[in-house]
Amino acid sequence: MHAELESLRGSGIRIAALGGGTGLSSMLRGLKLCSENITAIVTTADDGGSSGMLRQDLGIIPPGDIRNCILALANTEPTMEQLLNHRFSEGSLAGQSFGNLFLAALTGISGSFDTAIRQMSEVLAVTGRVLPVSVGPTVLEAVFENGMRVSGESSITECKKRQKCRIQKVRLIPETAKANADVLESVERAELVVLGPGSLYTSVIPNLLVAGVAGALKATRALRVYVCNIMTQEGETEGYSCFDHAREITDHAGGPVFDVCLVNNAPVPEDILRRYAGESAGAARIDRKLFAEAGIELQERPLLRVRDGQVRHHPLRLAHALTELLIEKRPRAGLYGQADEALRDWMREQIIVEDRNRAAGEVHAQF
Repeated sequence: MHAELESLRGSGIRIAALGGGTGLSSMLRGLKLCSENITAIVTTADDGGSSGMLRQDLGIIPPGDIRNCILALANTEPTMEQLLNHRFSEGSLAGQSFGNLFLAALTGISGSFDTAIRQMSEVLAVTGRVLPVSVGPTVLEAVFENGMRVSGESSITECKKRQKCRIQKVRLIPETAKANADVLESVERAELVVLGPGSLYTSVIPNLLVAGVAGALKATRALRVYVCNIMTQEGETEGYSCFDHAREITDHAGGPVFDVCLVNNAPVPEDILRRYAGESAGAARIDRKLFAEAGIELQERPLLRVRDGQVRHHPLRLAHALTELLIEKRPRAGLYGQADEALRDWMREQIIVEDRNRAAGEVHAQF
């Protein structure tokens, strides 16, 4: 990025992004190109894998999604990122991530998980900040349409795979889980709020169930965008359309919490669709008529990236689309607006260059 554009990021859009898992961290890699004023708000309901083990053993907020978001916003050498993502393969630490252990150790030294996040962010020169949505870990419970109840994020997906019915709703235990005060402030002050992308029931919706968060989203003057998943997910959203995703967000939040639903309209390659079909997943249908009937604004953009056989949102294309929407619907005045337009144009140029390189068979994984 040119030095002049780099300097514009300091006065960039105030962004609050809510989610979890790989969807949120991937999006952050794009958003940090257009602003330094980013707050990543992360679910605290994860109870699987190495994060779940540390949560159970130490009673801390699960660190895995927090670690991924910190690394996504970090300005550090690739070796450091490899180190923090390293997983031990043998002994009593088998399966544990060094980054998770690092966060756990900082928590022990500082006596506070929030302080540990700040210290790790300082070490890695993080753009913006990362916050757990609640002040402590939470448990997610799902109720299926057949009346069955299952507790624990990791158990919900496995149970859903065995059920022949949809998830009816999810809730947090305790239902009075208290929001991190900084989370509510960041949503209130934001100019752009982004929900998703990410697992609908286990990454996005849990944030909305923390006391105070849905209310803050309804009250904020920010442009609120829900980024819908490109693909459905086995164990959560088999057969769901984009409208189904949007409706579940609204229902669980007790009313509208986004102004625009942003969806991908680039076709998924046939060979990738066949592979996903083997996992009971597919591309989420765009039900334009249902969005129109419900009065929900739908925006479509080519946001697709396929890497290593996995369908994901392209970080740069997504950041460009979000910036474009803000300029269109909530333009900032004066020099701030000019900075947004300059960054939007720079991102568009990078996309054009990447497309040209791909056509020439010279794809570089810059973003």
